[in-house]
Amino acid sequence: MTQRLLFLLPVLLFVVLAGYFLWGLSPDRDPQALPSAMIDNPTPDFDLPPVPGLDQPGFASADLGKGEVVMVNFFASWCVPCRAEHPYLTDLAEQTGVPLYGINHRDKPEAAAAWLAELGNPYSRIGADAGRGAVEWGVSGVPETFILDGEGRIRYHHRGPLLGPLIEQEVEPMLRALRQ
Repeated sequence: MTQRLLFLLPVLLFVVLAGYFLWGLSPDRDPQALPSAMIDNPTPDFDLPPVPGLDQPGFASADLGKGEVVMVNFFASWCVPCRAEHPYLTDLAEQTGVPLYGINHRDKPEAAAAWLAELGNPYSRIGADAGRGAVEWGVSGVPETFILDGEGRIRYHHRGPLLGPLIEQEVEPMLRALRQ
């Protein structure tokens, strides 16, 4: 009996581990999706200065929660995925009329200004963040985008670039629902 049990134990362990790994690789699971602790919470208190070299105001928590749905995007000129998502964000802001606020994360002011001059500036306000703002928002890297309701509560958080299918399937429906 003991020999049989010793033989079955590794087999049973293998079956359990194989099942766990298969579950993790299933097509309906997104291994990069991380739940956000910020969902349904008010925005953190912050007050970011304007980006030097841009003729645009800074960005603070006092600018939010005034009855208007808004998007907040963390970006940087050195971020390759930020460059890929930029035209999508620009089109989204223009087509929906939802204000887009930017938080320029750990970037050189002259690089941020040149980047926005080259690609266009869809942001209503841009705050310069040396890193503390990202910590307050729970940002792990750029780009990251938040959608806030009219009360300034975070209703959506996406890590990574917002591109076509994601915008159509998640972002636009969320904006429509919040604006009703």
